[in-house]
Amino acid sequence: MTRTHGSWTGGTLTARSFLKPHHVARAMFHPAWIPESVDPSVEQLKRIRIIAGAVASLGVYTFVEGGFAFTELLENALTASAVLLFLTPLTVGVMLFVWRRTGTVRRLREPLLNSLKLLLLFIGSVVATVVLLQLANSMGGPAILPIGFAALWMVGFVGAGAFRISGNFFGTAVVHRCLPPLLATVTTWLMALPDLITGDLHGLSLTMGIVFILGAPMTVTAIALLEMGRLKRRYGIRLGTHPAAQPPIPGPPPPVPPTAPHVPPQGNPYAPHAPAPGYSYPPPMPPQGHPYAPHTPPPGHPYAPPNPYGHGNPYHPGPGAS
Repeated sequence: MTRTHGSWTGGTLTARSFLKPHHVARAMFHPAWIPESVDPSVEQLKRIRIIAGAVASLGVYTFVEGGFAFTELLENALTASAVLLFLTPLTVGVMLFVWRRTGTVRRLREPLLNSLKLLLLFIGSVVATVVLLQLANSMGGPAILPIGFAALWMVGFVGAGAFRISGNFFGTAVVHRCLPPLLATVTTWLMALPDLITGDLHGLSLTMGIVFILGAPMTVTAIALLEMGRLKRRYGIRLGTHPAAQPPIPGPPPPVPPTAPHVPPQGNPYAPHAPAPGYSYPPPMPPQGHPYAPHTPPPGHPYAPPNPYGHGNPYHPGPGAS
């Protein structure tokens, strides 16, 4: 369990944000107190669960009478809101009764109240959107412009909010990491039960009706079980264990400090410098003089060859020679 703190939106909303309803929906329906996903693979499974449930659910309305049943979609939105208002507290209450064996419920009061606020905010937004759309359809004249604009803004706001809610399920992950997939499974099956009991196939054939009616709950259930299975295997998080008794979730790895690239010394490469430790330069050589200057060997040089003819020119005639 993660203790909630801070503001609801985290200071991300500005006046310009209201020009884009999906930005407002992200700030309102995914508050700052909702914990981040513990694993990228679990987050990916959550997104697949959201997309699969939405495609399977909206597919029914696409095939009804060969077009998009907008009126039926509004009616089902109100029905889904009533189901959420009843089912979500009931499911969480059952889990609180199960968790009493391993911990106290008093510690969960603050996150539970925040999740309840998020639930009421979403249901109120859905009801307000339906009312505005009905007013826009029934009114005429200049008054339809502001009401129609407000209705369209609320449609985008609720649509983006529904996507956020399908992932975090009213922020119940702050209570227990396994609550969002559990609530998603229970809700989709309860939404499909009336059609299964009454046999209402929404104007589809028997095969297509079964595919679309059972497609959403079966897909969401399979992905939710896989999601909870990974939480159990990798992090030891079990649905039947009190949140306070769960093993601590490892935090993200610490950031690696940036290292500057190696730069060689920038001094004069020809300047004399001290040798490296443990190394000494050889002694300097004595001066050798100019290599091209005429050299006279010193007296008594051992390598000077003696002249066998004495001194002077041996071919010069001596005295008395004729």
